[in-house]
Amino acid sequence: MRALRLIAPPFVALVVIVSVWEFLARALAIPLYLLPPPSAIAVAIAHDLGDLALAASVTGRAAVYGFLLSAVFGTASAVLLSASRALERALYPYTVFLQTVPIVAIAPLLVLWFGAGMRAVAISAFIVSVFPVIASTLAGIRSVEPALRDLFRLYGASRFDTLRKLELPSALPNLVTGLRVAAGLAVIGAIVGEFVAGFSESGAGLGILILSSYRQLRTDLLFAAVLFAAMLGLLLFGAVNLAGHFLLRRWHPSAREPS
Repeated sequence: MRALRLIAPPFVALVVIVSVWEFLARALAIPLYLLPPPSAIAVAIAHDLGDLALAASVTGRAAVYGFLLSAVFGTASAVLLSASRALERALYPYTVFLQTVPIVAIAPLLVLWFGAGMRAVAISAFIVSVFPVIASTLAGIRSVEPALRDLFRLYGASRFDTLRKLELPSALPNLVTGLRVAAGLAVIGAIVGEFVAGFSESGAGLGILILSSYRQLRTDLLFAAVLFAAMLGLLLFGAVNLAGHFLLRRWHPSAREPS
């Protein structure tokens, strides 16, 4: 019953939205190249399922690589910045640069540096998704209770022991939150990277499929590719959510089931 209560509201909302969309598209006789009805998108998915699945696998790999890189680099960077306020003031503005840089503008540079294909697309996903990990983890480390720091200092704990036994566990909920945000951004960064750097021997990703569908006025296939991209983001987000639940469920209120 609990699972039904969680699944039923979004499912009902989806059915209503799709039904209204289908009705309006047909009642207003909207051209297929402007706004295809959901039934036309479903036909496109059935007809081009092989191409969509291959493109999703290529984009998914790049997004996962970029996400994992952002998780490792972002956490390590946050730990480094937390070691010194002076270091944080000196370097943190440059981490903000990673969030504000227009990835479309620097994607050609990624092609020059890393070559067209998976590496450049994964780096694009990394650039887009790393800042939330850094910001969230650093905020979590900085939010440790001063009394607990004093207690560790009183008992002669080393800097490494304080980091391992106090700061990182305390920052774990913030880290999970940052990874949730990064999961969706990694897929966005991968697709944007594919617009410029997506051709490779491993095949074309969803970004290339979106561009080719647009140029051919295959709006039904374009919507199908966007749907697959959204599903990739949801899968990655769900994986992070599941991992966060297992890490936090025994001690943090955010992971407890509502009563």
